[in-house]
Amino acid sequence: MNKSVYIITSDAYSGKSLVTLGVMQMIMRNTAKVGYFKPILESKTQKDNHITTVLSHFQLDMDYEDAYVYTRSEVTNLQNKGKIGEVYDTIIKRYKALENKFDFVLVEGTDLLEDSNVFDIKFNASLAQNLNIPALVVLKDSFLSEDELVNQIQIEVNTLLEQEVQILGVFVNKVKNYNDSVKQRLEKEFKDIHFTFIPREEDLSRPTLKEIADELGAKFLYKGDDVNMITKKTIIGAMQLHNFLNHVSESCLAVIPADRSDLIVGSLTAHISSNYPRIAGLVLSGGIVPERSIIKILDGTQKIIPIMLSKSGTFETATRIGNIKSKIYPESAEKIKLSIQLFEKYADVSSLNARISSFKSDAITPRMFQYNMVQKARKAQRHIVLPEGTDDRILTAASQLAVDELVYLTVLGDAEKIMSRVNELGLKWDERRIFIVNPVESPKYEEYVQKLYDIRKSKGLELSQARDLMLDVSYFGTMMVFVGDADGMVSGAVNTTAHTIRPSLQFVKTKPNVNTVSSVFFMLLNDRVLVYGDCAIVPNPTAEQLAEIAISSAESAKAFGIEPRVALLSYSSGSSGTGADVDKVRTATEIVKSQCPDLLVEGPIQYDAAVDPKVGKSKMPNSKVAGQANVLIFPDLNTGNNTYKAVQRETGALAIGPMLQGLKKPVNDLSRGATIPDIYNTVLITAIQSVMEE
Repeated sequence: MNKSVYIITSDAYSGKSLVTLGVMQMIMRNTAKVGYFKPILESKTQKDNHITTVLSHFQLDMDYEDAYVYTRSEVTNLQNKGKIGEVYDTIIKRYKALENKFDFVLVEGTDLLEDSNVFDIKFNASLAQNLNIPALVVLKDSFLSEDELVNQIQIEVNTLLEQEVQILGVFVNKVKNYNDSVKQRLEKEFKDIHFTFIPREEDLSRPTLKEIADELGAKFLYKGDDVNMITKKTIIGAMQLHNFLNHVSESCLAVIPADRSDLIVGSLTAHISSNYPRIAGLVLSGGIVPERSIIKILDGTQKIIPIMLSKSGTFETATRIGNIKSKIYPESAEKIKLSIQLFEKYADVSSLNARISSFKSDAITPRMFQYNMVQKARKAQRHIVLPEGTDDRILTAASQLAVDELVYLTVLGDAEKIMSRVNELGLKWDERRIFIVNPVESPKYEEYVQKLYDIRKSKGLELSQARDLMLDVSYFGTMMVFVGDADGMVSGAVNTTAHTIRPSLQFVKTKPNVNTVSSVFFMLLNDRVLVYGDCAIVPNPTAEQLAEIAISSAESAKAFGIEPRVALLSYSSGSSGTGADVDKVRTATEIVKSQCPDLLVEGPIQYDAAVDPKVGKSKMPNSKVAGQANVLIFPDLNTGNNTYKAVQRETGALAIGPMLQGLKKPVNDLSRGATIPDIYNTVLITAIQSVMEE
């Protein structure tokens, strides 16, 4: 099977980076170990921007120095000395080393510059042919008519085919006026080539504030919150304030003479006003600093908007900004995300993936896991309630989830206060997907009170107590889930675990034949995903509880695409150890085997024997689980909690969870130190859980 693909272009600024990011994302969903190789750099004086972007964004297990071989000038010098064969030999040797290490290697050809010569294009084609790697060709639409575009594509494709380059696909970027007839004409001529047309996306060509500052050699007077923000438009402040404000648009960059105090203050005021779009940043031109009184105002608002000082005049500054050839770099999170989204929107990913014929690993990789999680949530379109509407992290995660159209959300709290904070944070807020409910004002309040009273009155709950409890967002949110007004709940960023899950234990209750509510973490290591349980709920489980935790954890793993191989952990492996703690694990293992005879399970077993094939084979040679366990059950909460945190901190693994299991309906608890990605991921697993419970 094919282990590589070569991305090649014959156009300057063709959008090759977009295709590289999209293909890398696609490959990593199906392949456990992926490498990246860009044999030729422009220069060694500073690190290649695109190599650092790919290595860091996809967290590839390789060093920067392994991703390249020569600079363009070094290749030219060797060619002039008649040593071009040495170039090919060295590149092939380095590529083969990567091929042996990785399941798949994405190879990217040289960056074509405006002054690139024919040698660059022919060299890339020859290298792809010599490495025996099929190619994806990237072109750009710079033509006035459909016929001109088709003719140029035909020329480029035929030229490469004549050099015996096997072309799997052609990507045409920055398309202006596309219709299906173009693709039909080309696919009729080139029957075995996959054609993709991606329209021009202006945001990818617009510079970020950081790029602008670098180009101008400008100093940031105030950096604000995000210097990597894309500037959508540049406006020049050279008129009276009331006329200038008519030109303000969302995420625009304002170039203003540093002595125009009225425009500076007016821009700040417009930025924070709900009646004007938000401004990306200000460039103060003229090589001077605003007067002291204006600096005093700026000092009091320095976190609101980035402001930089340009040494050049207004016209020169604006002209230089307009001439910036924007790139994607590691901090360009918005551009990276947009590039991948464009690729996935317009490319026939399944067909392209089949053509590339990448290796498919039996193990699920972290990127596969996250991709599958997103896809399952997007397909399910569940409704999740977030009770802690006073927390900025919750609001930010809610905004991101809505923008990505993965779930519907109800945020509990005072609507006016929440929206005020949303505006202060500058969040996108889709009211079609995010609903704000204040429990005391909700038309469902009385219904929920009566429901709680009916359920708990036999336990001594009075109606007045039910009214008070239903004002608590944890009770209100849990009741939404219980009656079906929401599919799941995520809380705990502010509230304790006990506060979050107490209502669930009182009236949601556990599933039939389940007595123990437990939890799992999905541990996304560099090359695989492990399931850890229980690391958050049950302090010192009995053998029976431990067996329930193991069975529930195996079911959770399977629901998320992981074929479970369960290891019940102890300080002893097999029958060698004795003692109450080991005996408890041994008993739990026998219970699991009797209740789930088809489940692959081993215990007691030590951690190293469970996950390391060499150790597993040495200590338990006849075990089908030893050395390849992916569901790890800890004997107690002390061990589990410390282990997951140690692994997370020492390896950089992403820990998604805890996901509670055993309840009839999904309610999940966050750590009070939860990050925005933690909340985002926990909402997704809650949405997927709700599908599991049906």
